[in-house]
Amino acid sequence: MKFIVSSTYLLKHLQVLGGVINNSNTLPILDNFLFELDNSSLKVSASDLETTMSSVLEVESDATGNIAVPARLLLDTLKTFPEQPLTFVVQDNNTIEISSNHGKYAVAYADGAEFPKTVTLDNPSSTTIVGDVLATAISKTIFAAGNDDLRPVMSGVFFQFSPQNLTFVATDAHKLVKYTRDDIAASEVAEFIMPKKPLNLLKSILAGNDVEVKVEYNDSNCKFSFENTELVSRLIDGKYPNYEAVIPKENPNKLTVERNQFLNSSRRVSIFSNKTTHQLRLKIAGAELNISAEDIDYSNKAEERLNCDYQGDDIQIGFNSRFLIEMLNNLNANDVQLEMSLPNRAGILTPIDGLDEGEQITMLVMPVMLNN
Repeated sequence: MKFIVSSTYLLKHLQVLGGVINNSNTLPILDNFLFELDNSSLKVSASDLETTMSSVLEVESDATGNIAVPARLLLDTLKTFPEQPLTFVVQDNNTIEISSNHGKYAVAYADGAEFPKTVTLDNPSSTTIVGDVLATAISKTIFAAGNDDLRPVMSGVFFQFSPQNLTFVATDAHKLVKYTRDDIAASEVAEFIMPKKPLNLLKSILAGNDVEVKVEYNDSNCKFSFENTELVSRLIDGKYPNYEAVIPKENPNKLTVERNQFLNSSRRVSIFSNKTTHQLRLKIAGAELNISAEDIDYSNKAEERLNCDYQGDDIQIGFNSRFLIEMLNNLNANDVQLEMSLPNRAGILTPIDGLDEGEQITMLVMPVMLNN
């Protein structure tokens, strides 16, 4: 088994695939890349059992075969090479020899047959999404997903496909984000929960990329295919909570404020908040928004006043500053609207501008009890 490939071309693909590999694997074979050579096409795969990702590379070869090559060693070596052709030759003594312009390097390999087989999806449903749209949907929601191992369904992003639109939802019970695209639809209704790790990989690969992504899914797995790359992930098992039920429908108090001002004021004032509650107090009356925080234990306090547009009764409401700042940070709008009903009911944050055609974002943040 022998093939010749460009060093930078190989490195670029392996760095992407390397994101799948865990630092500590229960199965030693998962510390490797699987190389499957079929004449001039080399399929490279990486897996952590839950997620498997593979890319097909063009190489110079007329051989076939498969081997598993240590990922960390190969990546560390490739990073040091300038652009040049590298020749890989499998030797009789269970090593693969890499020849560069300057030297030779022997790497022990494992049998490719030990590598876990990629799951094939039986009669899946499918939808096509533009890569950048999918990356946006992921980045707008994934930050709101939880990290609680006891509630695994909340640790992923909920995909809800229908013939009308595609909806992506994430929540950790303190904050919730619902992102909808009305300009894209699926052929039939489907719902599944995707884990965070493969979504983060997709987000980094697809951001700003107009490639068409084919999404195929069944009850247990989901597969994303684009260009010469495939990612297959096991879905999170379980039923997603009824998120529509927690979004308050009647919100008579509407605050409109410039996002950047609101974000920067919240950031500054939150420095003075209590380090356990991170409580930020919003006091809204007339056309003035008063943002304040205090840490009674240390006698630290801060307050700022902003001009705003407000319709509704005077209100005082408390929020966890970390959640509020994170949400404001994840919007591209110039102006945002915060809708509220009562100090103990969730506030709904929506962008007023900066959205694409067919794009909708609703962010929900739970209030915290104010200590008077």
